[in-house]
Amino acid sequence: MATKTYAALLRGINVGGSRKVPMPRLRALLEGLGHGDVRTHLQSGNAVFTADRGDEDSLAAGVTAALEREYGFTVDVLVRDAAYLKAVAAACPFPADTLEGRQLHVTYFSAPVDADRFAALDQGAYLPEEFRLGDRALYLYAPEGLGRSKLAEALARPSVTKGLVATSRNWNTVTKLVEMTDG
Repeated sequence: MATKTYAALLRGINVGGSRKVPMPRLRALLEGLGHGDVRTHLQSGNAVFTADRGDEDSLAAGVTAALEREYGFTVDVLVRDAAYLKAVAAACPFPADTLEGRQLHVTYFSAPVDADRFAALDQGAYLPEEFRLGDRALYLYAPEGLGRSKLAEALARPSVTKGLVATSRNWNTVTKLVEMTDG
């Protein structure tokens, strides 16, 4: 099997002083799993690495298990390959080049989602905020940023995300991960 480049997206670490996973230790953990060219971006759980075996799900399971052994708590991890990350960025239904990075977000999901999951949300009630679905992803336009977004709050409800791992990144991080995985 040929070596591929992946990004690991860790959910809910290094936020609010809890669930600390220092990036140097995360890099060492990934290297200990046999992954190459390991790099991290920011402190919020973005790592890029190469692997010559496994698929996205098995790689994510391996990282999750290693993190639990190392830290004693479970961290949800999504692993996505370079081609997927590039395709998600290219398919953005919003004018990304005219928006600030804090206004546009992508939520990556562990499985495909369809419009039925979001049918109870009255999108008109949240305007000018909007969302669109993509391939195992949701694009969110939040003009005032994620921290002030009522729509983001509604989209994160357990009734909406039930059965899924979901983790969001702002557009600056989305494009940086594409850049970092572009071989």
